[in-house]
Amino acid sequence: MTGQEKKMKVLCLHGFRTSGGFLRKQISKWDPSIFQHFQLDYPDGIFLAGGKSDIEGVFPPPYYEWFQYNKEFTEYENLEECISYLCDYMMKNGPFDGLLGFSQGAVLAAVLAGYQAQGQVLKDHPPIKFLVSISGSMFRDPSICGIAYRDPIKVKSVHFIGEKDWLKLPSEDLASAFDNPLVLRHPQGHTVPRLDEGAVKQLSEWTESIFRSNLANDHASRPGSVESNTSSIEQGATQTNSIISVEDVSASA
Repeated sequence: MTGQEKKMKVLCLHGFRTSGGFLRKQISKWDPSIFQHFQLDYPDGIFLAGGKSDIEGVFPPPYYEWFQYNKEFTEYENLEECISYLCDYMMKNGPFDGLLGFSQGAVLAAVLAGYQAQGQVLKDHPPIKFLVSISGSMFRDPSICGIAYRDPIKVKSVHFIGEKDWLKLPSEDLASAFDNPLVLRHPQGHTVPRLDEGAVKQLSEWTESIFRSNLANDHASRPGSVESNTSSIEQGATQTNSIISVEDVSASA
């Protein structure tokens, strides 16, 4: 990447009752090549944790949550406020090219992409180009589902699904809401997995294709550019519906 080429910005949303700093630590387990062309932003949730955090003793407080929900995950509190906050954050600190989320953060990232595709939010923000979902799921409220997941979400997406994750099936349902998702499976539970050599290569190629496609589009939009020169790059960035395995060598959160 030359000095004139800007990095793509990614909004990274942490899990329930953790923090942006903890998600940064989780993602730091991944090979640096994966996000070498990207600038990752890790904001904290808007509410202080209302109860015990699963990472107490593992990572220092404070801990945050984005919104609250009941045990059946069918009723939500402060969700509209949360979505409004994130939209304002993206407008003030972006524009953002992509979204990354773990658990509750992945739920939010996906619904933001779905809502934007339906013209409900981020109307003055450029279209989200890609999503990285780790242990995500869909909302179960019909009023949300009928909008956010009404049509296949045409955003390039990769979904990490743990074999022992309590959100395994919901994560698979979320992946099915996207057009041609890339699904990466690992044998562990509700965690950000470490990636083996094969998975690093696959994911690095996926992010590289997104960066190259974005770069080609930027060049094509400049006066005097030749759009036909970008066809081979865009063709190489085409995403297929595929599944690969990820060997998680760490069970840590």
